Amino acid sequence: MAGNGKRRPPRPRIEIQSATASPEEAAAIAAALERFLWETAPSPQPAEMSRWQRAALREGVEVHSQQGGGWGAH
Repeated sequence: MAGNGKRRPPRPRIEIQSATASPEEAAAIAAALERFLWETAPSPQPAEMSRWQRAALREGVEVHSQQGGGWGAH
């Protein structure tokens, strides 16, 4: 999923600062938090379609249907 840094809200930076945790333990905690955030994130909403996009799609469908035929038509 490419967001180009435009996620809303922006993705939090996870950093574990503990003197008692080993690097492996800190990495495991960070990975668990990452997975939790990924699994509980809201699903992406479909993008709004502009009037121009709707008109272009409608026009494309109309032109295709006027040409007739379809799959396997001669």
